[in-house]
This record gives sequence, structure tokens and C-alpha cells, in this order.
Amino acid sequence: MSDFRNGYSIPQTVDMSVDAGLRSFMLGVYNKVAIGLVISAALAWLTGTYPPVRDLMFATQVFPDGVTRLTGFTLLGMIVAFAPLVVLLGSNFVMKNPTAGGASALYWLVVALIGASMGTVVLVYTGASVVQTFLITAAAFGGLSLFGYTTKKDLTGIGSFLIIAVIGLIIAMVVNMFLQNAMMQLIISVAGVLIFAGLTAYDTQRLKMTYYALGGNQSAMGVATSYGALTLYINFINMFQFLLALFGTRR
Repeated sequence: MSDFRNGYSIPQTVDMSVDAGLRSFMLGVYNKVAIGLVISAALAWLTGTYPPVRDLMFATQVFPDGVTRLTGFTLLGMIVAFAPLVVLLGSNFVMKNPTAGGASALYWLVVALIGASMGTVVLVYTGASVVQTFLITAAAFGGLSLFGYTTKKDLTGIGSFLIIAVIGLIIAMVVNMFLQNAMMQLIISVAGVLIFAGLTAYDTQRLKMTYYALGGNQSAMGVATSYGALTLYINFINMFQFLLALFGTRR
């Protein structure tokens, strides 16, 4: 992902007092995350329950108990599932000097793709457990982000460790795709929740520091709002999916 802080140095000390500009900046980020989650939920419901769309993306089967369950992906479904990763990696090369409009378009594109691919959640888990897990994730996300916003402890070291941990988590997930080991999956899910919980606090603090570093540059803040929302949105989605894997009730 393009670094929206390019050209700006993070100050060693900043004024941690209440700042109307900072509140406005962070509110813009949170609003974008909230709208993104609503859009993702709507698209997940559409691709998971509306047969003409569902059948384009997912292979399903009606089981003897009358419940339609996911059995695989169509070619289109596979493309949509991997498209967010391709888009994010590609943006590093295409968007060397992102504009506010370009960063916003990237955010909404990723949100739409992830939302569409999450029809699997609707097909695999009961509606009640999806809603319950979403509410738990929202409460945890809010508390962790508030901690990152208010703490005076520098989370940079923790954040660097967690970013490395994400790489290890991805490798473990790929390996377990072949092993299909239940215990390893449990460990991956627990680790995933902890890693993205920590990243939520770290990324919130980083956004706050970035605001001060931008020094009122409105154009740069427009870019930072979208990239910040994208970072927090991805943290939320990952934490939600790992919690669902741990506590969700399958259909």
C-alpha cells in the first residue's frame, strides 16, 4: 500500500491536548470505516443470499436438512476473493503520488470487493452468530482504537513486531490450507485476533501522529483519511473473521 506519510516526518513529541482539527480528521476516518462496513455487509448479504448473484460466485448445495451451504467457488468468485490483494499490491506501483480522489477510489474499490467476497460468511455461519460476532468486534474495535488514540505510550515497537507477525500468520494460513489441521487453525485464529487487535491500537496512534505531521495540509489529509480508513477497515474485517472462526455457529 502506498505510504500516505511520504514526505512527512513524524515528530518525536506532539501536543496531545484536545484539538478540533484532530477530532475532525479522526471523525472523517471513522465515518468512512463505518460506511465501508455497511456497504460490505450489504454486498455480503446480496452475494450470499440472492440466488442469481450467489450462483455466479459460489458453488452451493442444498443439504438433507434443507439448508443451502457453501461447497466451493466459481471462477468469478475466486477472482473477486483475490482481487483486493492484487489491487492493494498494484496500488504501490500505480499510485506513487496519490491524490485524495485516487485514495478514496482505492478505498471504495477494496471495500466493494471484500464485501462481495464475504458472501461466504453468510453461507457458512448462522445469521445470529454473524450479527453477534459483528457486535463483539465493533465493541472491541472501538475500545482498542480509543486506547490507541488516548495512550501516551509509544506503540511503534509493538506495531513493528505485529507487522512481522502478520507475515508469519499469512504463511501459516497458506500451509494449513494443505494440512487442514484443526489445532493449527485454532492457533491461527487466536493469533489473528490478537495481532489485528494490536494493530488497531497501533494504527490509530499512527494516524493521530500523522495528522500532526501533516501540519494542516488539506490535500495530504484527504489522502491520509482514505488510507487511514482502509487500514482500520482491514483490521476490523480480519478481527471479525478470526473471531467468527473461533466462536461462530456454522449453518
